[in-house]
Amino acid sequence: MISGYQMTGRDVPLESVEYDVPDLQDGVALIKVAGCGVCHTDISYWHHGVPTRHELPLILGHEIAGTVVDGSPEWKGKNVIVPAVLPCGHCDLCRNGRSNICQNQQMPGNDFHGGFASHVVVPDRYLAQVPDELLSSFDLADLAVIADAVSTPYQVVEKSGLEAGDFAVLIGVGGIGLYAAQIATMTGAVVLALDIDDRKLEQVRSVGVGRTLNTRDLDIRGIKSKVKEIARESGVGPYQWKIYELSGTKAGQELAYALLGIAGTLSIVGFTLDKLEIRLSNLMAFDARVIGTWGCKPELYSKVIEAVGDGRIKIKPFIEKFPLSEINTVFEAAVKHTSLKRPILIPEP
Repeated sequence: MISGYQMTGRDVPLESVEYDVPDLQDGVALIKVAGCGVCHTDISYWHHGVPTRHELPLILGHEIAGTVVDGSPEWKGKNVIVPAVLPCGHCDLCRNGRSNICQNQQMPGNDFHGGFASHVVVPDRYLAQVPDELLSSFDLADLAVIADAVSTPYQVVEKSGLEAGDFAVLIGVGGIGLYAAQIATMTGAVVLALDIDDRKLEQVRSVGVGRTLNTRDLDIRGIKSKVKEIARESGVGPYQWKIYELSGTKAGQELAYALLGIAGTLSIVGFTLDKLEIRLSNLMAFDARVIGTWGCKPELYSKVIEAVGDGRIKIKPFIEKFPLSEINTVFEAAVKHTSLKRPILIPEP
């Protein structure tokens, strides 16, 4: 029997549900959930009206860590992280290194019942195994955030081509932005974190990001001036900046585009339904580029797990665990942004 909490409607309390374990087909695993992170995407479904691909009712949750308890013998008993994006593995996009945007992909808590449950049934093709030695330092549930909050910024930093000595400007350093700041720092880049919340800036300083700027009381012109000043003081040139928009807000995206200069690269990671008015001719004039990113290719997960294991990416100070039965309280708090830490929901025994 699988027990969990399903979404039945927008802003409607998630309701407890039980259902029988389905018959497992070849290539499918039954995973006992150790923990499932609460992502902004889950809140977007539940509170902001973003539609799920599977009709409601649906168990949400796509940041899943757990143990395979049934399925292929090669996976049974293994501790795993379930990638938030599960591609098909054989389409043109998958064959050409773009598996993260496979159009046949499946996503837990969107295409099928997700991780806010005792168990989840998922394709096993791209499960990411957790090394046993890692569990001497982490609870398996701690690692759930790797499935999206850590892996998504890892992919975009790699995709943008960030290198040592580059100037990286991160806009919005709560949530995934906090991990993006750590990953950008790993490359040896000169990293500047922008946010309107001093608490979030203090968090990134605690993981070694020395350059921060609170933009709350500045207009775009004032921010550009400050960023240019910080770049000069840091010994980096005015060209080829790498800009990362992580806030998922109209204001953040407008600022990000305004900061894009000659030979620069803008990576859009945050999501908003709001529309912007921008001058695309800047891309021509500056020979600049704008790239998007969606999830993370499963083949990158081993690198992410390694970086968490050796301490280059810190997750423990920035997570908070709750019993799954408190899911409605946790969702309501997430809507109100009352905590800086990523909630992880733990199924009760």
